[in-house]
Amino acid sequence: MRKAQVVRTTKETSIELEIDLDGSGSAEISTGVGFADHMLTLLSFWSGFDLKIFCKGDLQVDAHHTIEDVGLCLGQAVAEALGDKAGINRVGFSRFPLDEALCEAVVDLSGRPYLVYDDTPLPAIVAGEEKDIWREFFKSFANKCQMNLHVRMIYGKNGHHLLEAAFKALGVALKHAVRREGAGVPSTKGSLG
Repeated sequence: MRKAQVVRTTKETSIELEIDLDGSGSAEISTGVGFADHMLTLLSFWSGFDLKIFCKGDLQVDAHHTIEDVGLCLGQAVAEALGDKAGINRVGFSRFPLDEALCEAVVDLSGRPYLVYDDTPLPAIVAGEEKDIWREFFKSFANKCQMNLHVRMIYGKNGHHLLEAAFKALGVALKHAVRREGAGVPSTKGSLG
């Protein structure tokens, strides 16, 4: 049973999160940021993860703390649900189109956190927020998940389409990476990290 629960409370956010890596892609998401709810629902569907996220954040400031902290909790939950990672594929890759936009995501659940993020075509403002909050989300997610994550927005013009394609690509990449196909830890070293 590859499941985890994370509860995190700070002066900026209060988050409760549940994940089942072997679910059906069902999502119950309420962050107070409608666009983020949409992106996380897409991630849940395309990864096949059952995901529940309830967040109350300091949205009177902006969405930054909410998006960043949800990324931290999601990364922690995935890492905990994976346990020792025995038998997983470890790596996953996807390119995903949405109308004029094309994005790719590559993941390695190596235990070595790193983010490479290229959002060159993304407009400065998406859904009323600065585009940089999404880099913060992916960075927080990768760090807490102990994952090497590469997200590249290859081309596109519409910010919604670009981010939607990126989240769908990430979902598909994660679906492949967490899939169990062997018995041992997928590393010539005999361990990950």
